[in-house]
Amino acid sequence: MIIDIHGHYTTAPPAHQRYRDEQLAALGDPRLPPPVPGEISDDAIRDSVERNQLRVLRERGGDLMLFSPKASGMEHHVPDQATASAWARASNDLVHRVGVLFPHAFAPVAQLPQTPGGDLRPVIDELRRCVGELGFVGCNLNPDPSAGFWTTPPMTDEYWYPLYEAMVELEVPAMLHVSASCNANFHTLGAHYLNADTSVFMQLVESDLFGRFPDLRFVIPHGGGAVPYHWGRYRGLAARLGRPDPGELLRNVFFDTCVYHQAGIDLLCRVIPAGNILFASEMLGAVRGGDPRTGIAWDDTLAYVDNVELSGADRQAVVEHNARRVYPRLHRRLLEQQRRREVDRVAAAPHAGLR
Repeated sequence: MIIDIHGHYTTAPPAHQRYRDEQLAALGDPRLPPPVPGEISDDAIRDSVERNQLRVLRERGGDLMLFSPKASGMEHHVPDQATASAWARASNDLVHRVGVLFPHAFAPVAQLPQTPGGDLRPVIDELRRCVGELGFVGCNLNPDPSAGFWTTPPMTDEYWYPLYEAMVELEVPAMLHVSASCNANFHTLGAHYLNADTSVFMQLVESDLFGRFPDLRFVIPHGGGAVPYHWGRYRGLAARLGRPDPGELLRNVFFDTCVYHQAGIDLLCRVIPAGNILFASEMLGAVRGGDPRTGIAWDDTLAYVDNVELSGADRQAVVEHNARRVYPRLHRRLLEQQRRREVDRVAAAPHAGLR
């Protein structure tokens, strides 16, 4: 089985974005009527996914994608909590419906209703709703809700502890994924995303967070930003600061394969142990189209992974087993689906000879 742990609903029906536009307009003009989520039919959802993520997933040999709302559309910099909660709820309900319509192809991952330095109680409430009521297997956690200005405390600060306690209780990891940048110095896709991946890792190097939360698990996307490329820098800084070697963090920190060239994937797999790498593509996401030099789509990361000299066991860890281990609710979901298929097969067997 091939599990892609990083996919976003970037092709949601237009009614969803219209709802967001109406939300933002209402914040600017209180005289406007309260916005309500647009009506979206199952057929509209099917059409938006079958021609896009599902088609590409199948063409490239994938089986299942962890599916979350559009990352740049989370827009946590908008400070109004009621707006953030309503937007996260609508976005999560939509990816839940995708998972219901295509249960063997997509497993939902939650957007959290964060605001810059805001109260985490609504965030925890939405996480509990998504996991407890809707069967979500993980969440995306934004380390910089201020969208490029970093006004919220570091991820190692006690501010985050109530959320971490809930994550551990619920057995859900977080992908540490920022949203759009509002700082002109940082392009959203080419700088802000990678800056955040790198910055958070250094925060972890400087802290004892996992001593407090030994069962907390983070996935750093986009291949870990600059971390694998500068692994020696982080080892040297850790020694200079009197901190443990950053390899110790790999009990709790994992990296995905959203790296869009062969040399980058090769380096990731040389520096980071196979047990800490989770296959992902982020399609259809930041980079689209193909490399004219190779003819390979930029985000066809399975092609790059298959070109790495991995043992059979290591390759299977990267494309499946690590995801099941890091996302235990996903593992149980897959086991239940397998059990149901077996029950259906056995139930149908006595009638086979009567046809």
